Amino acid sequence: MKLVLFDVDGTLMDSQHMICAAMDMAYRGQGLVCPPPEAVRSIIGLSLANAIRQLAEARDHPIDGLVEGYKEAFRTMRLSGTWKAPLYPGARDAIERLRKRDDVVLGVATGKSRRGVDAMVETHGLEGVFMTIQTADTSPSKPDPGMVLSGMRETGIGPEDTVVIGDTAFDMQMAKNAGASAIGVSWGYHAVADLHATGASSVVDDFNALDDALAALWSAKMKVPADA
Repeated sequence: MKLVLFDVDGTLMDSQHMICAAMDMAYRGQGLVCPPPEAVRSIIGLSLANAIRQLAEARDHPIDGLVEGYKEAFRTMRLSGTWKAPLYPGARDAIERLRKRDDVVLGVATGKSRRGVDAMVETHGLEGVFMTIQTADTSPSKPDPGMVLSGMRETGIGPEDTVVIGDTAFDMQMAKNAGASAIGVSWGYHAVADLHATGASSVVDDFNALDDALAALWSAKMKVPADA
C-alpha cells in the first residue's frame, strides 16, 4: 500500500485571501500594522503560533493576542458565508482518481486546525476520503516530521511507501525528516526553486500531472540497484 499525504492550504485549496484577511484583522485588533501579503503567504503551512512568531521576528508583538485574534477573525469569516476558499482546478478529480485505487491510502498533513480541516471536508464534500488527518492541534509544526510519522503509524505504511504532496519548503522538509518522499506543486505559496532545494523529487504544474509524477516516483523506488 502507498500513503499519499496532502497539504491543504496552497496545495488542495486556495485560501490565501482568507488567511491574509484574517491576519490583517488580528493585527489591527492589536493596534498593529500587518506585514505585507507576500510575508503572510510565506508562512502559510506553519502552525498558527509558529507562523505569527516568524512574522513578528524580533519585534515585541503580543503573540498570544494575535493568535486568538486570528482564530476569531477566521471563525467569523467562515460563519458569515461570504468568504470561500475554493479547491484548485483539478484537485477533486485527482483525489477521486487516487481514491479509486486499491493500492493507495489518502491522508492530510496540514498546519490548519482540525476544525479547519473538517470545514474544508464538509464544504467540498470530501467526507470519508482521507483515512488519516494530521493537524497542528496534535502535532508539532512543520517541518517537524510528527504529522507524517503519525500518519504512517495510523495506516501501518512505512516511509518508503509514503509521499507528501505540498506547495512549501516546509512540506518538503517535513517529508525528508520523516524519511518519506515529497512532490511539490507549483501553484502554491513558495517558489519552485525552493521546493527542489528542500527535497522535492519533482514539481508538478497542474493536478493532471500528479498521476505520472507518482508513478515515476514509485517506479524509481522499485528499481533494484545494480550492485545489489
